[in-house]
Parts: sequence; structure tokens; C-alpha cells
Amino acid sequence: MTWLITGGAGYIGAHVARAMSQAGERVAVLDDLSSGVAARLPEGVPLVVGSVLDREVLDRALAELGVTGVVHLAAKKQVGESVEKPLLYYRENVHGLTVLLEAVVAAGVRSFVFSSSAAVYGMPDVDLVTEATPCLPINPYGETKLAGEWLVRATGAAHGISTACLRYFNVAGAARPELADTGVFNIIPMMFDRITRGERPRIFGTDYDTPDGTCVRDYIHIEDLATAHLAAARRLAERPGTGDLTLNVGTGRGVSVQEMADLIGEVTGRPELTAETGPRRPGDPARVVASNALIAGELGWSARHDLLSMVTSAWEGWCLHHPQAPRP
Repeated sequence: MTWLITGGAGYIGAHVARAMSQAGERVAVLDDLSSGVAARLPEGVPLVVGSVLDREVLDRALAELGVTGVVHLAAKKQVGESVEKPLLYYRENVHGLTVLLEAVVAAGVRSFVFSSSAAVYGMPDVDLVTEATPCLPINPYGETKLAGEWLVRATGAAHGISTACLRYFNVAGAARPELADTGVFNIIPMMFDRITRGERPRIFGTDYDTPDGTCVRDYIHIEDLATAHLAAARRLAERPGTGDLTLNVGTGRGVSVQEMADLIGEVTGRPELTAETGPRRPGDPARVVASNALIAGELGWSARHDLLSMVTSAWEGWCLHHPQAPRP
């Protein structure tokens, strides 16, 4: 079986390609390299440079590589940018998925894993978010991921394709420093960036109904996320025609922003740069923590890495890409 990983040269995609190839799966990557880096790919993994919006490139890649399954990660993923540029996000994330699924159906591909997001839930008011928690996205990014899930399930049901939609929670860490996330869009790299500039990390809101007043989130190590993709892909390959799986990928453990700031201070060797606080940001729910019961029962999967290894590996990657960063 050959798996085509779209967006496979990106931060998450490269880790998925690494995990699947190391586990003995035959993989290839399609990436337009707009944010991906070819050097991230494991040795021997074929790379097709192209977009999921390009049907001709897709048809050729699926046929020439003998693709039997797809892991679809290629997407725009910045929440703030999606608010400013909704048309871009719907074109890339929804229309791009439509073109890809049309090619998949035409090629007779029978397994499809879709990269979704906890953003589909919006602002859930529950202790643990289950897959049955209502989906009420609050930004265009989350909307495109929910629409993508609908499209994947409907296509799978209509054409006999086994599908899995994986709803990621907060992803961080790196398998190796060179594979680290180089963007500054999530809490950990945002705090790293300020510390590198000698500034105090920022916390938005200290009056939430949580133990220390700051938001609580579920953080998943990128290596664990990658193995979740491997487990889902293997389930679809082993049980063709089983319909759709929709699964949270998280740890089930909540970490507050204050706890994260304290740990980052220790790992970076700058505990004196205590976090400065400010007012809440619009749209930040108090608590978003995954229930991982369903993925454990369906795939026998659970997270293996702890928070310290996540932050430490992320910092090692940050330092590789930012030589000016202070060393402990």
C-alpha cells in the first residue's frame, strides 16, 4: 500500500511522513513548499511539488505513485489570518479538498485520513470535549475544518472510501530540532520569541473560572500526533469499507497558560522573566481539554510524551533556528 501525504513537508506532515516510513509504510509526499521544507522529508521519500488545487498534478501523482491511501494535511491554519482572509481559507481548505477528493475518487483510492482540528468545537463549556460535543466553530479556519469533515464523510459514504477525521488539540514539540515548528503563531513559540528578545511572556486573561485564573488547554506532542495518524491509516487499510472514524487527538490532561509559562521559564533558563498579564482576548474559552477515550478504544492509541519533553524538544528546535536565543 502507498500513502500520499499532502502537506508532508510541513511541520506536522514531516513528522507524519517520518513516523509512517519508519514503521514500514510506503509513503510519498505532495507539497507546494509554500511553507513546507523539502529537507524535512525522510531519505527516500518521493516528493511531488504541487498544489491540491491542481487536478492535473494530482491525477499524475496518484497514478504514477500507485497511491492507495491519502493522508491530507495540506491547509492554511492560522486563525487570525482566516478572519482577515476568509476567501483564501475557503479556497485552500475547502475547494482544495474538493479537488483532491475528486482525484481520489477517479483514481479508486480507498482510504482517506483528514487533518481536522479542535477548532471545530468553538468554545465548548464542558470539562472534557468528546467527539459528541456540539461543533460550533467561531472563526473561518474552524469552519473550513468542519466543512472538510462533512465533505470527507459524504464522499466516503458515496464512493466506498474508508475515512478518518482527526481533531487535533494543541500541537507542540519536535522529534528532532531540524523538524521543529518555525512559525510564531502558537503559545509556546510566542513565549520563546519574547524570551529570545529579553521580554516577558504574555498571558491574556487571569480571571477565568480555572484553578489559577488562566486558560487551560490540552497539549499533544507532535510525535504522538504522528503515531495517531499511523494508527488511523493502518485501521483504514486493515478494515476497508468500515465507514468513518472521527477522533480527538489529545492527552486528556489540562495545562494552564500560567503553568506553561512557568515551565518555559525553567526550560529556557530564564525563570526571572515572569509572565506579564493583560486582558482576555476575544474568543478564548476558559478550558478546552480532549476526551481521549474514543481513540484509545478504537485504535488502542494513547499519548506517550509528557509536557516537559514537549517543551524541551520545542526549545531545542527553536534554538537551532534562532542562534541568538539564550541558552540555559
